[in-house]
Amino acid sequence: MASLRKWLLAGLLVIVPLAITVWVLEWVISTLDQTLLILPEAWRPDHLLGVHIPGFGVLLALGMLLAVGAAASNFLGRTLLEWWDALLGRIPVVRSIYSSVKQVSDTLFSDSGNAFRTAVLVQWPRENMWTIGFVTGTPGGEVANYLQGDYLSVYVPTTPNPTGGYFVMLRKTDCIELKMSVDEALKYIVSMGVVVPGGPFNQNIK
Repeated sequence: MASLRKWLLAGLLVIVPLAITVWVLEWVISTLDQTLLILPEAWRPDHLLGVHIPGFGVLLALGMLLAVGAAASNFLGRTLLEWWDALLGRIPVVRSIYSSVKQVSDTLFSDSGNAFRTAVLVQWPRENMWTIGFVTGTPGGEVANYLQGDYLSVYVPTTPNPTGGYFVMLRKTDCIELKMSVDEALKYIVSMGVVVPGGPFNQNIK
C-alpha cells in the first residue's frame, strides 16, 4: 500500500501540472480565436482552408496589438489617443470606469511605471511574522501629508492566489529589498513556499 500511495502521488505530480498547463493554453487559444470573427467570412482561415486550425486568432490578436502599439507610438497616434481619452472622459459612468482602468494599466505596463518592480520582505500581519510584498510606488496626495519620513506603497499578495491581497504603506527602513526577481517571488508565493528561489536578500533599503 505504501508503494501504491507513493506511485499515485508521483503520478499526480506529473499529470496535474501538465493537465492544467494544457487546459490554460487551450482556453487562451480558444478565446483569442474569437478575434477571427471580426474578419469578413470570406477572409477567415476556416473558409479559405476548409478546415479549422487553432491558433490563427492568436496571430491575429498579436498583429492587432503590434499595429495599435506602433500607431500609438508616433505623434499622430498619440494625438488621436489623447483625443479619444478626452472623449471618453466626458461620458458619465464610462469616464469613471475607463479612467480607473487606464491608471492601473499605465502603472502596470508602462516602461516608466514602478509597479511590481521590486520584491521586499516585510513584517505582516504583525511583528515577527514575515511575508513577501511588492513595491508599487510611494504614498502621494493627502495621505503623504500625514506620514512622517520615507514610506513605500507595498502590495502584499495572498497565497496561493496573488491576485488578491492588501495595500499597505510601510516605512522604507522596515522593508528589506530582495535580490530575487518579481517572477521568482511570485512563484515562491503561489507555491506556498515550496519553490524556493536561490538568491539571498539584501540589507534594509536605505
